[in-house]
Amino acid sequence: MAAVQKGQEVPAVTVREGTPSCQFDLQDVTKEGTHIIVGVPGAFSPACSAGHVPGYINLFPKLKERGVKTVWVVAVNDAFVTNAWAESLDAPADDVRIISDQAGEFSLAFGTLFDASEFFGNKRSARYAAVIMDGKVVEVFEEPDKTGLDVSKAENVLKSLG
Repeated sequence: MAAVQKGQEVPAVTVREGTPSCQFDLQDVTKEGTHIIVGVPGAFSPACSAGHVPGYINLFPKLKERGVKTVWVVAVNDAFVTNAWAESLDAPADDVRIISDQAGEFSLAFGTLFDASEFFGNKRSARYAAVIMDGKVVEVFEEPDKTGLDVSKAENVLKSLG
């Protein structure tokens, strides 16, 4: 599947937050306003935990000033893992939400699933950030090697918002 592209709609795929029973459709919650979807290869992995997600947590007040409603962090991990990770990062629950794409279905539909079995044992989400306006991708920041941390940093996304 091709990588996420400008103009594409957020796919209608069920994701989870907190527990397996707390399910919702990411398309529904991003259909109005500006949102950022951030893909990460794995909860608790070094780059994701030390730099990538904390960057969005720390810069959220500035992102909000530029109109961002919510940052949705998507990880191909189960809901228990993503919930524990959110708690460990002290992610602000209403602003930076860490969600479970437990079977990789959202990542597959969004064009960001890749074979990460060498490092994580299975397929995972590429590292990226996508600015969403009214349910459609308007800007994409995808790491060329799928796992690096340069292009998709919060600072770069913030600059793109003017």
